Amino acid sequence: MLRDIDLQSIQEVRDYLEQAKEAQKILGKMTQSEIDKIVENMSNAGREAAEKLAVMAVEETRFGNVPDKVTKNLFAANDVYNSIKDIKTVGIINRDEENRVWEVAQPVGIVAGIVPSTNPTSTAIFKSLIAVKARNAIIFSPHPSAAKATVEAAKIMQEAAERAGAPKGLISCIMQPTLAATNELMKHKLTDVILATGGPGMVKAAYSSGKPAYGVGPGNVPVYIHESADVAKAIELIIESKTFDYGTICASEQALLVDESIKEKVVAELKQQGAYFLNEDEKRKVESVIMVNGSLNAKIVGKAPQVIGEMAGIEVPADAKLLVAEETRVGKEYPFSIEKLSPTLAFYTVKDLEEASALAQELLVFGGLGHTVGIHAQDEKVIEAYTIDKPAGRIIVNAGTTFGAIGATVNVMPSLTLGCGAIGNNITSDNVTVKHLFNIKRVAFGVREMPKKDENAQKQPALTK
Repeated sequence: MLRDIDLQSIQEVRDYLEQAKEAQKILGKMTQSEIDKIVENMSNAGREAAEKLAVMAVEETRFGNVPDKVTKNLFAANDVYNSIKDIKTVGIINRDEENRVWEVAQPVGIVAGIVPSTNPTSTAIFKSLIAVKARNAIIFSPHPSAAKATVEAAKIMQEAAERAGAPKGLISCIMQPTLAATNELMKHKLTDVILATGGPGMVKAAYSSGKPAYGVGPGNVPVYIHESADVAKAIELIIESKTFDYGTICASEQALLVDESIKEKVVAELKQQGAYFLNEDEKRKVESVIMVNGSLNAKIVGKAPQVIGEMAGIEVPADAKLLVAEETRVGKEYPFSIEKLSPTLAFYTVKDLEEASALAQELLVFGGLGHTVGIHAQDEKVIEAYTIDKPAGRIIVNAGTTFGAIGATVNVMPSLTLGCGAIGNNITSDNVTVKHLFNIKRVAFGVREMPKKDENAQKQPALTK
């Protein structure tokens, strides 16, 4: 039975959709220069509000930390903006005169933006920019535990867009987030496409809504450290990546797969650079707080290693940057083998490339199909042999997987929505960006005639019983 708050939130969604419909009609008639001016102003506003929004997000969710949340907001406002600012999204965007085909951009219309609690403001900035650049309206459904921060981010984007000439109602966010409201947004006839970032249940609901949807999957990221790797540099990059915002980005490293020949060197380097290795007793205690009722315990997500240690009843040194536990198996009975979204790492020892490859496959099948894989190695033949058959949309070489997968430190499209392809039950394996939010019409000129029918061709005999 629907409660009053459910009914109110459903009505709120319907009001926003009506406003968005009118706003998008206006936006859809704007020129490229007008659109680009609006998006530039939104980017500037996101940059200026980066710290304010980071503080709001941490205070409301208790996930991550302010400096890294600022960096994420700036990544959305700067890197994403710079990657899309020169893309044509109005009128004829390409003319192939040799083949006499023109390509024309057409906005999809109204985007439903599902926003996770782990990245509540950077995701809103990112999705606002790519939606408006493609001449769409967008309505956000925030996670209930991060609603204030997401509402504020959407408000900042809308106000910046309006100052540059955009209509009211172009960008909005549900003030009273309920499951009923999210379902109404995803299934309503005025919604044209869903851009879903969040947990598996929400992504599945988006795909079940009857609307086109871009979703994501979990990122149980295995990272192989081959004996040819620059170990000191590899560990530096891994720790920087894994500890960023206390592990809340789904592309962060979850398991290290280390060649036996360099195990001692890798362990020593991890300890030297701030990793705390758990003994067997400490490992069991931390395992007890990683999972609750067969799923990841939300209370450890985005928390400092000392906080996780306190929850588990162990003492973690004040200077420890992450917790590491040696592991040999994969499955729910082995909590360090799951996606942990916290500064906790599983450490596996492997004999060689072949064993590492098989273990990486097992970890992905268990909980990260289609997402991301990492490798640190200097031997390019090893890199090719390891990566060529991996069921992952992003294979990051000699870089932290957090920053590599989102396109911050490697040359893939900057994005905060990372598709996992069909193997991960997603529609695309791309880093989702502006090009996924407009359709391309093709104007094709006649260039040749159909072959003439041969009047003298022998007729085929009729089939007889």
